[in-house]
Amino acid sequence: MKKHVLLLLFTLICLTTLGQSKSNPAAQADLLIRQMTLDEKIGQLNQYTSDRNATGKITADGDKANQIRQGKVGSMLNVIGVEETRKLQELALQSRLKIPMIFGLDVIHGFRTTFPIPLGETATWDLELMEKTAHAAATEAAAYGIHWTFAPMVDISRDPRWGRVMEGAGEDTYLGCLVAKARVNGFQGNGLGNIDAIMACAKHFAAYGAGVGGRDYNSVDMSLRQLNETYLPPFKAAAEANVATFMNSFNDINGIPATANKYIQRDKLKKEWNYKGFVVSDWGSIGEMVAHGYAKNSYDAAMKAIIAGSDMDMESRCYKDNLKQLVLDKKIDIKLIDEAVKRILIKKFELGLFEDPFRFCNQERENKQTNNLANRELAREAGKKSIVLLKNDNLSTGKPLLPLSKQIKKVALIGPLFKATTANHGFWSVAFPDDSSRIISQYQGIKNKLDKSSEILYSHGCNINDNDKSGFEEAVATAKSADVVILSLGEAANMSGEAKSRSNLHLPGVQEELLKEIHKTGKPIVLLINAGRPLIFNWAGDNIPSILYTWWLGTEAGNSIADVLFGDYNPAAKLPMSFPRTEGQIPVYYNHYSTGRPAKDENDKNYVSAYIDLQNSPRYPFGYGLSYTKFDIDNLKLSSTELSNQKNKLTVTVDLTNSGNYDGEEVVQLYIRDLFGCVVRPVKELKGFQKVMLKKGETRQITFTLTPEDLKFFNNEIEYINEAGDYELFVGSSSDASLKANFKLIL
Repeated sequence: MKKHVLLLLFTLICLTTLGQSKSNPAAQADLLIRQMTLDEKIGQLNQYTSDRNATGKITADGDKANQIRQGKVGSMLNVIGVEETRKLQELALQSRLKIPMIFGLDVIHGFRTTFPIPLGETATWDLELMEKTAHAAATEAAAYGIHWTFAPMVDISRDPRWGRVMEGAGEDTYLGCLVAKARVNGFQGNGLGNIDAIMACAKHFAAYGAGVGGRDYNSVDMSLRQLNETYLPPFKAAAEANVATFMNSFNDINGIPATANKYIQRDKLKKEWNYKGFVVSDWGSIGEMVAHGYAKNSYDAAMKAIIAGSDMDMESRCYKDNLKQLVLDKKIDIKLIDEAVKRILIKKFELGLFEDPFRFCNQERENKQTNNLANRELAREAGKKSIVLLKNDNLSTGKPLLPLSKQIKKVALIGPLFKATTANHGFWSVAFPDDSSRIISQYQGIKNKLDKSSEILYSHGCNINDNDKSGFEEAVATAKSADVVILSLGEAANMSGEAKSRSNLHLPGVQEELLKEIHKTGKPIVLLINAGRPLIFNWAGDNIPSILYTWWLGTEAGNSIADVLFGDYNPAAKLPMSFPRTEGQIPVYYNHYSTGRPAKDENDKNYVSAYIDLQNSPRYPFGYGLSYTKFDIDNLKLSSTELSNQKNKLTVTVDLTNSGNYDGEEVVQLYIRDLFGCVVRPVKELKGFQKVMLKKGETRQITFTLTPEDLKFFNNEIEYINEAGDYELFVGSSSDASLKANFKLIL
């Protein structure tokens, strides 16, 4: 009788607690954890891939379905579509506790609709647009049963040899922080649990973009001050935006693999930043610590990773095979496992998967998102706004080549990329069988735009990356017959991205030779450069009158390019990375430190920090980009020459005038320089920007505000401080801004 009474009381307490915790995911997770066996807990920390759509090396495992039924898999990745995700979720619900799985996928720059690669889209300097495209991607992915994307990548990237620069926001920390927030907000929408929102993942934690030599997966060796000041802030910004998850990086940081790096995961992320989401390893990175020489075996790797704060193991099997024994051997406290499980379960409750495991499995929604026309229009807008006008000769005389007339009698389209379709996706796109019929090629986009009386001449010219010149003769003849020649050149779509580091950043194959042969015809040439990173094209920069950098623009690439070529959109994009003059100059970035022997100018080579055979400056600086119109920035004024805790706001104004012949947008950029301090400071730092549309002839006053908080930096003790002193302030249209004023910070 006593036993029955005690059991009844326990049941009543549990039911009462459950009722109180329905709106409290943390309390719900705690209740569930109390019912879980150690094996079931470890299962929640285990993530497998679908064999069909893998994005890494697959570990042979013929027993995945049975493990799912036993509750030994917490998440799957690379499973796409309502039918497939429902089938696997049904298996998970056969487990004892019926804990649903999370389905993840690399939704990097679109799903059914592909948007510009993230580096290209960052060139828009349009945060609202970036949030919209991320949200559109989330809406489409969620309709296909996806709960979680492994994006945004918020790594700062200063080395274009690294193939993954295409996946991030470039070289600047300030811009990178704002882009991180925009993309997190876009993916996660109005909150997890909504059917148009998916979990975002800030990656790669941390400093992955600083690998030695620009080689993927390589070591990172830097001061803690550099780490905290340059590479960690975008991650902190993502955490402040409530990003659902973090992914650790493949690299070691100062000798400790990020996967087992307690400093970044436990101390910074979970303690100092009070982060409540969970951390997933990158593909196999826990097991790879053996190859690093940091872990003796998978048992040792699992121990070091869980202690450091890695919550979920993607594909290495180290947690599945070793965590239980580590607990039994008293090498780790079970509390570490409970904490990791709780973080994961909270997200499953927030997604609403316990309430309805199939809420993201709806065939009607999937069908509706298969060809979302509004998203295609958004892709076209994002594409045209991502294109950077690098050169348009004779702009000052009013007779530049661009924009082209839609009534050109004969236009020659020459190059290996005009009729490409899926290449316009770029790397890290989600492949579907009908992609080639859905993507607007550059040829088709231009054809759509030209007058019916215009004639298009076409020649492939050459391939992207071989030495075959057999098409040169036809290409030259085609050019000679045309009034204007447009060449579409660049790297192949699969030449940038993960594991796509390059030592040679010039146009591959014989493309530059083709360009030179066409140039000899004397015909006016517009050059389109397709790439996922900054390339080197000095001869073209010196000799071709008009150059557009078109990145990889996605589903609507052809229409976006045509909108810019023929003036239906006036380009306003700005470079998010500095473009080097040669590989020997890398890394080159605008916010470098000065030295004790700085060069006075580009011609100063005498015992100063300079190359004797090259200028120090990049070919195209960070923030650079032209327009079909002309903008003047002048009349710089400060509200005061002093900024202090008492006068805690400094107002900066300039006049922006559109003095050209077209309506257009300009990105007005504000930079500062701390002239001296307890540690050396960058020669310039971006602290604000505004993208402004002006009618031709219009003038508008642009206002920026600086506070003491904007001037903080990390000292050598890794303290985030203000320091009194003298500052320079610059306003302009790129990091080469020369309009200058001075002020003091007084504390």
